Amino acid sequence: MKYMLAITTAFLLLLPATPPVFAQGAGSEWDNLNQEAVKLHRTGKYDRAVVVARKALAVAEKNVGPNHPDVAVSLNNLGFLYKTQGKYTQAKPLYKRALAIDEKALGPNHPSVAKGLNNLAELYYTQGQYAQAEPLYKRALAIYEKALGPNHPDVAQSLNSLGLLYHTQGKYAQAEPLYKRSLAIKEKALGPDHPSVAGSLNNLAALYYIQGQYTQAKPLYNRALAINEKALGPDHPEVATSLNNLAELYHTQGQYAQAEPLYKRALAIDEKALGPNHPDVAGDLNNLAALYYTKGQYAQAEPLYKRSLAIRKKALGPDHPDVAVSLNNLAELYRVQGQYTPAEPLYKRSLAILEKALGPNHPSVAKDLNNLAVLYKTQGQYVQAEPLYKRALAIVEKALGPNHPNVAASLENLAALYRATKRDKEAEALEQRAVRIRAIKR
Repeated sequence: MKYMLAITTAFLLLLPATPPVFAQGAGSEWDNLNQEAVKLHRTGKYDRAVVVARKALAVAEKNVGPNHPDVAVSLNNLGFLYKTQGKYTQAKPLYKRALAIDEKALGPNHPSVAKGLNNLAELYYTQGQYAQAEPLYKRALAIYEKALGPNHPDVAQSLNSLGLLYHTQGKYAQAEPLYKRSLAIKEKALGPDHPSVAGSLNNLAALYYIQGQYTQAKPLYNRALAINEKALGPDHPEVATSLNNLAELYHTQGQYAQAEPLYKRALAIDEKALGPNHPDVAGDLNNLAALYYTKGQYAQAEPLYKRSLAIRKKALGPDHPDVAVSLNNLAELYRVQGQYTPAEPLYKRSLAILEKALGPNHPSVAKDLNNLAVLYKTQGQYVQAEPLYKRALAIVEKALGPNHPNVAASLENLAALYRATKRDKEAEALEQRAVRIRAIKR
C-alpha cells in the first residue's frame, strides 16, 4: 500500500531563507554536502549519509557559528538520519538543540520553530511516546495559525499531523474533526480539485477504513481518485496510488474480483509513467502479489514477489531496506506453504540487511527477528526460536519504551513459546504484563 498519511517532511535543507542578518548562509560546500546526504539517504546508504551530514554540520558551525539557523538545519538533517536508523537517543538531542537555536535566533513563534517542534514530536510519536508528542504538535499548530493565519496550507498539514497522532492512538473521534478541518482548509485555499485535497480525502478515508466503516471510506477514496485523474491525467503515478488505496479497501472486504483490476491498472500506470524497473512498480507488484497470497494463489504470487525483489535490488542496491521487505515477503510465502528450507535463508538475509542499514537495535530488526523465530517455532525448533524472541523483545523495550504496544506483542510471542515448552508459570507472567500494557490509555 502507498498511503499518503504524512506527518512531516524529511530533510529540512530547503527551509525558507533566514532573516537578513543571516543572509550569507553556510556556503556552497554546505549546500553540496546536504544534497549528497539526501541522495545517500534515498538510496538507503544511511551510514555514509550520516558521515556526510556530520561534515555538513561541522562546515555550518565553522562558517556561521554554532547558533545560526543553518546549523539548526544540519542538526535536523542529522537527527532525521539517526531516527531513520532507529537511533532515537542520538536523534533527540540534535532535534532539541536545533529547536533551541531557531527559538533564540528567529523567535518562539517563527514557522521554522514549528517545523522543529514537528520533528521532535514525530520522534516521540515513532517511539510511542504519545503524551510527549501531543503538546509539541499542538504548539506547532498554534504557531502556524498565528504566523500564517488559520486557513494556510501549513496549518492544514499541522492539523493532519495531530490527527494522525490521535488516529494511531485509536482516538478516532478526536482525529476525525482535525482531518475534516485540514480537508476544508485545503479545499478553500487550493480549490476542491487540487491533488493535495485528494491526499486529505485519502487520510479521512483511511480513518474510516481502519474503523471498518467501509461505506464512508469508499466515496472518499473514489473522489480522491477522480481528483487525481482530472488534475493529473489518468496515467499519473498519483492516480496509481489512489487505485491502490481503493483496491486495498476491496481486498480487505474480500471483494477480490474488484480489487484485482485496480491493482493491475495501478501497476500498468506506474510501468508506463516510471518505467518497468522503478521502485514504485516494485510496490505495485508486491500489492498484487499480496492479493494472490491472500487468495491462496501462491503460484501467481511468487513470480510477482520475485520480480518486485529483482527491481528493488537493481534500483536501490542489494542492501536497501526495501529489498529486505521483499525478501521477507517471499520468505513468508514459502513458510505458509511449508517450504521451510528456502524460507530460512531469505529471512536471514532480510535480517542481515536491516541490521546493516538500520543498526542492530532498530524496531524493524525486531520484526525480522520475530519472523525468523516464528519459522523455527513452526518447525518445533524452540531452542533456535527462543533467543530470537528474547532479542526482539529487548530491542522494542529499549527503542520504544517498556509500555509500547509492540512490547506487548513481543511478550505474547515469547509467552506462546513458553506455553509450547510447558513453562506455564513463566508464560503467565509475560501474559499478565502484556495485558497491563494493552490496558494503558494512550
